[in-house]
Amino acid sequence: MLKLTARQEQILNLIKDAIQNTGFPPTRAEIAAELGFRSTNAAEEHLQALARKGVIEIAAGTSRGIRLKDSELSSHMPGMAMPHTAILQLNLPLVGRVAAGSPILATEHVEANYNVDPALFSAKPDFLLKVRGMSMRDAGILDGDLLAVKKSDSARNGQIVVARLGDDVTVKRYKKTISGIELIPENPDYSTIKISENETDFSLEGLAVGLLRSWS
Repeated sequence: MLKLTARQEQILNLIKDAIQNTGFPPTRAEIAAELGFRSTNAAEEHLQALARKGVIEIAAGTSRGIRLKDSELSSHMPGMAMPHTAILQLNLPLVGRVAAGSPILATEHVEANYNVDPALFSAKPDFLLKVRGMSMRDAGILDGDLLAVKKSDSARNGQIVVARLGDDVTVKRYKKTISGIELIPENPDYSTIKISENETDFSLEGLAVGLLRSWS
């Protein structure tokens, strides 16, 4: 691997931190805002330089299409051996609409199965969820996208989660507050969902760890 400049190291660390904290790499706009660039073109130029130096890959066909190379994943998560992607393919069920009161991975919810490259994701997912609506538009998650989800019943503030609330399954950004939980959209046209501590119809189904998009 070629030696990185100080700015490239800064951007690489920003990518690692974003993936660790939220499950997603940053967008070009987020990189530009964080580092004070005047345009996303500057962020793109640095990303292309990092790709040429072999520390990241810029993946086509995925939202927030930046992924760490195996060596960088291993250094960022000590003790984890990263298998070669040609050896291991994940077979993930695609979940469509979810019936109220039934497990999200119930057979009747599974529309298809996909073999996918595990290097696309920040952690090993358990299933893909078809996104409905545009409430997470500004996080780069659009209607029809396939969200990769790792099953979990807990989350940290700022992570993007799949939550069940009554008869609905929703994708939002998670925030724990003194009075309960807030599920925050990434689109100003949508309102934050506030959940009190004694809410019985709420549960976390998992954490978003990546995204697939079908380009037509």
